[in-house]
Amino acid sequence: MEIEVLVVADCPNAQPAAERLRQALDAVGLGEGFTTRVIADQAEAERCGFTGSPTILINGRDPFAEPGRAPGLACRMYRTVSGLSGAPDVEQLRQPLASAARIDG
Repeated sequence: MEIEVLVVADCPNAQPAAERLRQALDAVGLGEGFTTRVIADQAEAERCGFTGSPTILINGRDPFAEPGRAPGLACRMYRTVSGLSGAPDVEQLRQPLASAARIDG
């Protein structure tokens, strides 16, 4: 499984996203690591479908993609059970990770 966290430079939500992703990976029993990539400009954002920082890709797919949302260098908000947040919560991350693990496994 390939997991990548895409962020803009100095994103305040990069660390919380990484921590929650690690917790979700542990919760589904995956020892998988992940990479973090800084998106430097609009052209790169468009190439990789980056719709805000942080964006989490699982096997190249954004499980939280919103149809019609344009790529761009911006902060991203996620709807969680606790309200809007700068990163998905652990349970939201667990679901697509578990699905990807079943497909890859």
